[in-house]
Amino acid sequence: MPRARPEINASSMADIAFLLLVFFLVTTTIDSDKGLTVKLPPIPENEDEIVDSKQNKRNVLNILVNAKDQMLVNDEVTKVLELKQLTIDFVNNNGADPTKSDSPEEAVVSLKNDNGTTYEMYLSVHNELKAAYNSMWDEESMTVFGKIYEELSSEDRRVIRKKYPYRISEAEPEDYGKE
Repeated sequence: MPRARPEINASSMADIAFLLLVFFLVTTTIDSDKGLTVKLPPIPENEDEIVDSKQNKRNVLNILVNAKDQMLVNDEVTKVLELKQLTIDFVNNNGADPTKSDSPEEAVVSLKNDNGTTYEMYLSVHNELKAAYNSMWDEESMTVFGKIYEELSSEDRRVIRKKYPYRISEAEPEDYGKE
């Protein structure tokens, strides 16, 4: 009589697999997509709340980026590395130069891209704009509070942001090359 083969009890394999699955789900971190944090203004509830959209042209810094990643700032060809200082000069003008903003509170940066603009260029422009505002916030916080902006309390940050509001207007991308 042939000898019977011993069977392996596999009933607990499902339990072990389930426990391993739960273990890996609990211990694994999932990277979340990061993007640009942009706070949009609230939508007005009625027509009376809509502010006159004809912003004084003097207070608007127009930035256009085409499909070839070339940038125009107020109709002048500009390199990305120059954008930070141009933005600081524009916002901090305080009415001195008639072609620049009346005050930091009134200054608006208008950004318009082409549909063909590369993502790298788009991020570079945003990084330079954010760097310009970070620089102005740090300078103002050192003057007022004696600390850099990141070390301030949320209440003190509001004071700085009230003087230097981060006002970026981003228009819907278009195809400038098409007619």
